[in-house]
Amino acid sequence: MKMLVSDPLSEEGLKILTDSGIPVDVKPGLNEDELCAVIGEYDGLIIRSGTTVTKKVLDAGKKLKVVGRAGVGVDNVDVPHATEKGILVMNTPSANIISAAEHSLAMIMSLARMIPWAHASVHKGEWKRSKFTGIELYGKTLGIIGVGRVGGEIAKRAKSFNMAMIGYDPYLPKDVADDLGVKLTSLEDVLMNSDIMTIHTPLLPETKNMISMPQFKMMRKNALLVNVARGGIVNEDDLYEALKNKIIAGAAFDVFINEPLKEGCKLLELDNLVMTPHLGASTVEAQEKVSVDIAENVIAYLRDGVISNAVNAPRGQLDPTIAQYLPLAERLGICVHQLNGRIPVNNIEVICSGEIASKNTKMITLSALIGILRNIVGDSVNTINAESIAKGKNIKVTESKNEDSPVYSNTVTVKVTTEKGTRTVHGTVFAQTPRLVGIDNYCFEIPMDTDLLYARYRDKPGVIGSVGKILGENNINIGQMTVGRETAKGMAMMLMGVDHEVPAELIKKISDATGFDETKFIDLVQ
Repeated sequence: MKMLVSDPLSEEGLKILTDSGIPVDVKPGLNEDELCAVIGEYDGLIIRSGTTVTKKVLDAGKKLKVVGRAGVGVDNVDVPHATEKGILVMNTPSANIISAAEHSLAMIMSLARMIPWAHASVHKGEWKRSKFTGIELYGKTLGIIGVGRVGGEIAKRAKSFNMAMIGYDPYLPKDVADDLGVKLTSLEDVLMNSDIMTIHTPLLPETKNMISMPQFKMMRKNALLVNVARGGIVNEDDLYEALKNKIIAGAAFDVFINEPLKEGCKLLELDNLVMTPHLGASTVEAQEKVSVDIAENVIAYLRDGVISNAVNAPRGQLDPTIAQYLPLAERLGICVHQLNGRIPVNNIEVICSGEIASKNTKMITLSALIGILRNIVGDSVNTINAESIAKGKNIKVTESKNEDSPVYSNTVTVKVTTEKGTRTVHGTVFAQTPRLVGIDNYCFEIPMDTDLLYARYRDKPGVIGSVGKILGENNINIGQMTVGRETAKGMAMMLMGVDHEVPAELIKKISDATGFDETKFIDLVQ
């Protein structure tokens, strides 16, 4: 058994690896071909952001059992192919929580006391004290958008500044927020009533461009906005306009849509925007912790089979009949959550009907849960932590079985209940393809291999043509389509498989043109 470390790791992390007794080679800076040439002799691979683990690398890793990423993001690992190969992928999702929280507070302080601009002025030989009069945090209202692990750490520290704290997090239990001293409220209330706002949500379809011009216009003129979460949550074009035109007073950003920023980026023109180059996790302690954590976790898996912080699960250990229903269940979870929207989930029920009801369907339930939670907490959810995350958000999860499946030999149903009601989706697998066969009371059949445009409307002639025309005019191709209805001229439902994202403004245009009761883009192939 051997391990390869292909990116720099801390001395403490390397010591843990060598002390394990498992032979370790450190070979940083390998390109794809060089990595492919040597990876075949290793059981474990530890990387950071410098190494890209492609399909070619994974195929060359004939003995590879685990890829450990010292850090949170696994964008540089082909996780789906690793899963197909039965290779576990691990990361260290909690190692940088304190560093990210402290960097957020540093950005807040920099804005409040105008430190970057004062620093630059002094270095130019100036001494303009009155020009850099700041504000106190004492008595100000801090708005926390996403009161999760990082947001919670910020709340603990903001107490020492005697700040009032309000927060938006539709998935956080009220008692948890109360313990932190954060009053949970709506996003609109946070935007309108905060002096300073800090963002800590994952980048998801429902949080992309969550802060755009309409939201900036809700904010106070003296408001300050901080983002140390993910680029894309804030619309950068609208951020530029809001700061340029003094719609808000200032902002501090550590993350951007395209990194690094290129010369000519218009954000660089602004004199009321503090920018850092994605430093949220860049502390000695955080870098040390990710090295130590990944070293310990990879050793535990290789030596003892103990899995920690896995972002996937090896399918080779599953019943082949059950394994083919896992992608279906996860996509059903994604689908039902996006149909449900941002309404907090109270209950999730996963029902397995037909022949699979006689088997252990635990992994099907977990896969559906992952699909739902991925749009709530991001990619950190996996088979190991899905149930604990759901429990922490007061979501009750139940698993049911039914030996009868009248139409298909096997059916998986995912039912989500909120205070607004229940949404239900049904699916099956045939020809090795996950297929959506029902939403609520509507029956149909469509492959789940593309993103979907969903609409519910009063059945009448010409509706399908109108939608097709609008999509065509906006260069969005329809790959497939299905409809279902209750009765002729009654309520009906339409699903279109589309090749491109249907943006919110186009959704509104379609709804306005057709009078649809409900129209949603479902980002299914995430």
